[in-house]
Amino acid sequence: MEMNGVMVGSEDPTRLAEYYTKIFGEPAMSEDGFSGWKLGSAWLTVYAHDQVTGKNAQPGRVMWILESADVQGDFDRFKSAGASVVLEPYHPQEDPSMLVATFADPDDNYFQLMSPAPEMSK
Repeated sequence: MEMNGVMVGSEDPTRLAEYYTKIFGEPAMSEDGFSGWKLGSAWLTVYAHDQVTGKNAQPGRVMWILESADVQGDFDRFKSAGASVVLEPYHPQEDPSMLVATFADPDDNYFQLMSPAPEMSK
């Protein structure tokens, strides 16, 4: 199996699309209320969902992760573009050679930048 992407439902997908456009650039796909960015081999897609209202009450429950060979550089670029920082880059205790940074979108969905982990790399 291979993961194809992450879909993020919102009552205000336009706001999310504007946020992610600042960070990732123009979406590769935008039609019928869906906006999508191709990030590596997977898609991040935002869309209107009638069962979603307000902000995420438990933002740490599900986080999507972007692997980056330059966490600090991408962190600085995302932050300069207006990304909301939850945690600045840090070294996780279990692997001090890695860096991880956490962001939140306007609906309080969390996503992370993470150094490639040897056991996670292809």
